[in-house]
Amino acid sequence: MIDQPISATRRRILATLGAIGASTLLPMSPLLAAPAGPAKRDRIDVHFHMMPPSYMKEEHDRVSISHGGVAPSAMLSWTPQKAIDLMDEFGVATGIASTSTPGVWYGDVAAGRRLSRVWSEYAAQAIRDYPGRFGLFAPLPLPDTEGSLQEAAYVLDTLKADGIGLLSNYDGKYLGDQSYAPVFEELNRRKSVVFVHPTFAPCCMTILPNTAPQLEEFPIDTMRTITSLLINGSFGRFPDIKFIFSHGGGTLPMLAGRVAEQLDRDAKLKEQLPQGTMHEVKRLYFDTASVANPSAMAGLLKLADRGHVLFGSDYPFVAFEAGIKGIAEIKLAAAEQRGIDRDNALALLPRLKA
Repeated sequence: MIDQPISATRRRILATLGAIGASTLLPMSPLLAAPAGPAKRDRIDVHFHMMPPSYMKEEHDRVSISHGGVAPSAMLSWTPQKAIDLMDEFGVATGIASTSTPGVWYGDVAAGRRLSRVWSEYAAQAIRDYPGRFGLFAPLPLPDTEGSLQEAAYVLDTLKADGIGLLSNYDGKYLGDQSYAPVFEELNRRKSVVFVHPTFAPCCMTILPNTAPQLEEFPIDTMRTITSLLINGSFGRFPDIKFIFSHGGGTLPMLAGRVAEQLDRDAKLKEQLPQGTMHEVKRLYFDTASVANPSAMAGLLKLADRGHVLFGSDYPFVAFEAGIKGIAEIKLAAAEQRGIDRDNALALLPRLKA
């Protein structure tokens, strides 16, 4: 348990998760019937959430102490074997583990460092125990620059993580904020993969009463952090980081043209992004979680480089089959389907070829 008070924003996040989680987690709310027979096991899932028991116990305690909430039992009972049983059923070879909101940062330096290490050590042990089944996008306590640099070195050099997992904002500061530059400089030096998962903006958790805020705020917050990285020239300054944005980039496919039109007029930005906004957007990677439907996928596939779209399930918050069936119904060409399911991830994460 942390020694310092939890920020008001994080308390709201935790209370929200405690209230809505039970209705969205896969084991408690199956979305679709299981397929008739065993699936070929070849998909690579880049949007896959682990629930380390010690980490979840602390989350349970935070929720209970702060607001009298209770973390959903399915989160507390998660195990690698239960995950693998479902992965086998739905043809998922490997899940690249990452945190969802609220992550590991609560405004407390010591707690952020400890929770980051607990989370990554658990994932690394699962990778050792179940060879080939899991990967790791390791979390960092990003506002803590020293701690993040130390943790990045440990997870990338010692644990051999596949990349780094970050949230779209930390207490309202988006990823283009200058205070994060030292960490991004190091990740750029290492040519790291950085998976970005949305979280709630402090401003906006109660805008629509009686509505789960992630319904609209997650895709909007993803767009905000991409815009932040653009307007601060971060994509141009850190060209060797390979960013993956979850949920198809949020609202980016709809707004990219509007943003490019505005930003490309800025003379200062032209110095930082000399090849233009859309050039930087085309370099980004996106997962398919929550966008496996005809309208959303049409926008994403029109915007993104076809080799930069990766299968993502959002397990265990969403059933594997939801995304698998949704993409299948779009009836992509076989090579494009295989690219999304597996080949694009293998090109990005060559360790998985072994």
